[in-house]
Amino acid sequence: MTARPANAHQARLLQLLRDGGPNSRAQLGDQVDLSRSKLAVEVDRLLETGLVVADGLAASRGGRRSHNVRLNPELRLLGVDIGATSVDVAVTNAELEILGHINQPLDVREGPVAVFEYVLSMAAKLRASGLAEGFDGAGIGVPGPVRFPEGVPVAPPIMPGWDGFPVREALSQELGCPVMVDNDVNLMALGEQHAGVARTVHDFLVVKIGTGIGCGIVVGGDVYRGTTGSAGDIGHIQAVPDGRPCACGNRGCLEAHFSGAALARDATEAAEQGLSAELANRLEANGGLSAADVAAAAAAGDATALELIREGGRSTGQVIAGLVSFFNPGLVVIGGGVTGLGHNLLAAIRTQVYRQSLPLATGNLPIVLGELGPTAGVIGAARLISDHLFSPA
Repeated sequence: MTARPANAHQARLLQLLRDGGPNSRAQLGDQVDLSRSKLAVEVDRLLETGLVVADGLAASRGGRRSHNVRLNPELRLLGVDIGATSVDVAVTNAELEILGHINQPLDVREGPVAVFEYVLSMAAKLRASGLAEGFDGAGIGVPGPVRFPEGVPVAPPIMPGWDGFPVREALSQELGCPVMVDNDVNLMALGEQHAGVARTVHDFLVVKIGTGIGCGIVVGGDVYRGTTGSAGDIGHIQAVPDGRPCACGNRGCLEAHFSGAALARDATEAAEQGLSAELANRLEANGGLSAADVAAAAAAGDATALELIREGGRSTGQVIAGLVSFFNPGLVVIGGGVTGLGHNLLAAIRTQVYRQSLPLATGNLPIVLGELGPTAGVIGAARLISDHLFSPA
């Protein structure tokens, strides 16, 4: 795709068609501040670019029937969500519907060259399946701070070898299309905003608890990234004074006390110390423990596993309570791999937030699990690149 909207009116029309699907000219006119003649001109210009195509006649509204239009169904976007231990790659249409999705285990510490070989191989598989001849744009999420204007990771604590790597430039050359790069939690927030639990909320937080912990901040419907792109790095807020050492070089960070990696470590220690027969049996059988093992042990009624989850929820809730008091969001979404711990974790977080934050901030504050699971990041990645493509050149 080489065409871009020529002005803000065309960009708004494209975004309405992306978010609402095929629509009639008359219904589009109800949502934009344009005269009927001006709307007709802008829609016709979009039809000429090929970004939009005719889609038959709309239902009658009492007079002459209007024509439906829709985004070109042949447009294809690539969404890539790179996590610490896995990668998701998906192809979507321009309306951000997932047409094909691949997940693969991967260690981000292998470095950008090796990781992007996996990503390009997965993208090639999706192309070969007939879902796309090529891509009109790609969105990429990485598990660390990103200098957003350049699409470059900056000193990511769990990504050795990635500091300063030109992700956007390198992948744009390989894929032959525009590429946008952001922190993975920001993309999760965009995904939940587009198709998940945050569809009707303009100010909200998304907390991702996986190998690490991060927070996506949405203000007035837009992701807030901060001056240098590091907004939301809550995993490195101190939760325990003089606590455990963290990969960032500090002590007592939330991420050092509760994350996928921290939970696996604590569960292993509990099993080795004889505090949990259930965890000990799983450790012996599997040779290691994960957050999923803790969730399974808790579901079986294991008291130690339940306490590990509750303690982690209390620590996380303490940090979120500070964010709620400061930001006063309309919604807090909990996502990421560790959400397999389910409602035991959610209950502990809720209890701490509601206890610690002011009633004015929490009186009508839902704290919920995300709806989209592992697809939130790839939908958010597709949304990121579509925001770029559907903005005036």
